[in-house]
Amino acid sequence: MSQAEQTRSRPFERGIELLDHVDYQLAETEAEKDQIYRLRYRAYLQEGAILPNPDHKISDRFDDLPNSWIFGVRLDGELVSSLRISVASPEYPLTPSVEVFPELLKPELAKGKVMVDPTRFVAEPARASRFPELPYMTLRLAYVACQYFNADIGLASVRAEHQAFYRRIFLRTLAPPRDYPGLIKPISLMAIDFPDQRERVFARFPHLRSSYFERRMLFERRHGGGTTSVVRWPERPFERASIVPRS
Repeated sequence: MSQAEQTRSRPFERGIELLDHVDYQLAETEAEKDQIYRLRYRAYLQEGAILPNPDHKISDRFDDLPNSWIFGVRLDGELVSSLRISVASPEYPLTPSVEVFPELLKPELAKGKVMVDPTRFVAEPARASRFPELPYMTLRLAYVACQYFNADIGLASVRAEHQAFYRRIFLRTLAPPRDYPGLIKPISLMAIDFPDQRERVFARFPHLRSSYFERRMLFERRHGGGTTSVVRWPERPFERASIVPRS
């Protein structure tokens, strides 16, 4: 392996090691969401993606939709990043990427496709530079969601300068950058055919695997002692729950 290849592989290897220190927390209370909205503001402001606002918070109408899940990612108990997962389906078609790229995504919904749409990926500015594996640990949630919801397509709305990172995890560009509500910098659309690419992804990045138990714990919402899930596509409950690539 060349020196360049070894350098690129380190975040993946450390990602496996860091899984024992990472906790994915679904934000359900107003206090939990408020903390993440403030993290978004700090991260976007640091990147020059937004203008300052007096509230020092960033949120939008998609945060409160029943087909959206907001996660905080904690490293040794400290909030270091966040990601919102939205799931588009014929029954619940509204997500950020569907709204911005309707001519590309609405035809897929009309075919009955299910799409996982991760947005609002932010990292604590003071921590991001110290942990190059943090993007992989955070975006792991998107692959966990793709498995849980049996997604046909995994999406990513990203800035042009971030496309190289997403290509490394097997996404391809569908549309060039265009204006995205609330952000200064334009956003492009990328996607992965999850059923076709999932084994290739997991073979190269085994830390993106998840157990059926983890997927249920993250995406099933519990209210008043009962369990509710907006979408209920069946999943094989006894799928191998290992991060080791299948032989």
